[in-house]
Amino acid sequence: MSTLSYGSWPSPVDAALAAAHDGRPDDVGFVGDEVWWTAPRPTEGGRRTLVRRRADGAEEPVLPAPWNVRSRVIEYGGRPWGAATTDTGPLVVFVNFADQRLYAFTPGGAEPRPLTPLSPVGGGLRWIEPDPRPERGEVWCVLEEFTGEGPTDVRRVLVAVPLDGSAADDRGAVRELTPERHRFVTGPRLSPDGRRAAWLAWDHPRMPWDGTELIVADVGEGTFRDARPVAGGPEESIAQADWAPDGTLLYASDRTGWWNLYRDGQPLCAREEEFGGPLWKLGQRWFAPLDSGLIAVLHGRGAAVLGILDPETGEVVDAAGPWTEFAPALAAHGERVVGVGAGPHSGYEVVELDARTGRARVVGAPHEDAVDPAYYPRPRIRTFTGPGGREIHAHLYPPHHPGCQAPDGELPPYVIWAHGGPTSRSPLVLDLEIAYFTSRGIGVAEVNYGGSSGHGREYRNRLREQWGVVDVEDCAAVALALAEEGTADRDRLAVRGGSAGGWTSAASLATTDVYACGTIIYPILDLTGWGTGETHDFESQYLESLIGPYAEVPGRYAERSPAEHADRVTAPFLLLQGLDDVICPPVQCERFLDRMAGRGVPHAYLTFEGEGHGFRRAETMVRALEAELSLYAQVFGLTPPGVPPLELTQ
Repeated sequence: MSTLSYGSWPSPVDAALAAAHDGRPDDVGFVGDEVWWTAPRPTEGGRRTLVRRRADGAEEPVLPAPWNVRSRVIEYGGRPWGAATTDTGPLVVFVNFADQRLYAFTPGGAEPRPLTPLSPVGGGLRWIEPDPRPERGEVWCVLEEFTGEGPTDVRRVLVAVPLDGSAADDRGAVRELTPERHRFVTGPRLSPDGRRAAWLAWDHPRMPWDGTELIVADVGEGTFRDARPVAGGPEESIAQADWAPDGTLLYASDRTGWWNLYRDGQPLCAREEEFGGPLWKLGQRWFAPLDSGLIAVLHGRGAAVLGILDPETGEVVDAAGPWTEFAPALAAHGERVVGVGAGPHSGYEVVELDARTGRARVVGAPHEDAVDPAYYPRPRIRTFTGPGGREIHAHLYPPHHPGCQAPDGELPPYVIWAHGGPTSRSPLVLDLEIAYFTSRGIGVAEVNYGGSSGHGREYRNRLREQWGVVDVEDCAAVALALAEEGTADRDRLAVRGGSAGGWTSAASLATTDVYACGTIIYPILDLTGWGTGETHDFESQYLESLIGPYAEVPGRYAERSPAEHADRVTAPFLLLQGLDDVICPPVQCERFLDRMAGRGVPHAYLTFEGEGHGFRRAETMVRALEAELSLYAQVFGLTPPGVPPLELTQ
């Protein structure tokens, strides 16, 4: 073992390696007997391609560059493709990111052909959750249609798009299946007998994890008739709905405080566990009914594992294997279940479970160790105590290197990671960005602060009107506890996060003296601006619950905003921002920096053209990671080898 100070250990996990393995397979589905999914391509401009696994096990991309299978509906997107089998082979319909049009194609045939038109109005026409219905000559989906230039000048409705291409230049050829009754809708699910359709709906100011309605309608000749709510409400969140083979309606509701499964209103497995989650993307799936009547489910507390639920007994049998976390992207075909699973020592891969035999295996995007696994972090699940004795859930990643140790008596620097959302959570999975730091001797603590998902509605509700308070307090409590127990160096603590995590990081620097520096990534910094027109429609009224109704507590918006308290920030920081971000636009950073001007606080502001909310390009991620490490090196007095210096200005 070499004895070297923390932060100076040489590591094979460089920024380029971490960037190349960023992202995960998603949007899995069956096309006939084949498994298909979307996959990231960080080195190809950050696009997503469509991948198929043939019957012989061969894995191949279906769409070459520049096709980018990704929807911008509600800006976070969701399921961007669908397929149906026909006499002439698979018919695939997908959304292309560049123009947001729907395209149809047959693998091995001609180039994809457009099905929908462009619109010069606002953000145009956008589509999601396409469900091809060749027997009807159309594809069902959700249309997001801008009616003006503002980000909230938008309507969403269920529609039928002709498969013959007659709507490619004619918006009038797109038939609306329902009247416009709700601000937000998910794609319709058709009952086995074809007579009913079910979907979710909600309205401002609620977010889908606050309250949604499950709508059922009769399917007529050209429209859905007699649409009526059958479950849900202002304080009941339905996360997903689908039909069982026998025609009963399955859905995940948190009416008891936990997302549990119900069949025609009756609980199937009443547990204090989550069988659903926050609906950030349209088309997310936490359960999938099987032909046998069994149900594939994702469930757990603070994690989501794959199991098979017997609705008659309420018993769940979990899939055996190394996967301790599954993304909400289940699909089923007969008794085959496919999902996207990962674990603390392996990245996300496409996993198939045979419900008849219980055998699970990797069928796509298999994890391959890019470096010796000895350099991977060894995480620990921890529960800390916060103000008032409340529990705080966290994942601890201590510094780890197979050939290096620190001098006796030296404590390591630690970076507190605040996840985005904030109604979300950090999964316990292998992340080479974390390994990038831990293998160099810098610890990481992911904090699932109060307000995070995965621990029931009461835990989520801790953040109601307390954003910028509870999240900041919980992160600080974890940081200080690590220092007090002798795990971390009290003088070398940092905070970092993106989006809502960027807000928590900035608010932490403005309101506490816990951290020596911070990394703030595509953040929210000015609540008044963000809540009055500077963000997209989906989250435009999120602050009504996170902060309080603006009409009633306008002063609270200024009081909590880091941009209003730039004079309190004294610790060095790094600010990273995509210039095409419409969720957290650059104006937020610029306003904050204007108020920091002349105060003598060392900082750097890096912007990236062509990047939106969440970096996708390999070169961006490399620059961002290296800049972050350089910040810590300068502030903590570290000497990591081979890291380009970051120029800090004052």
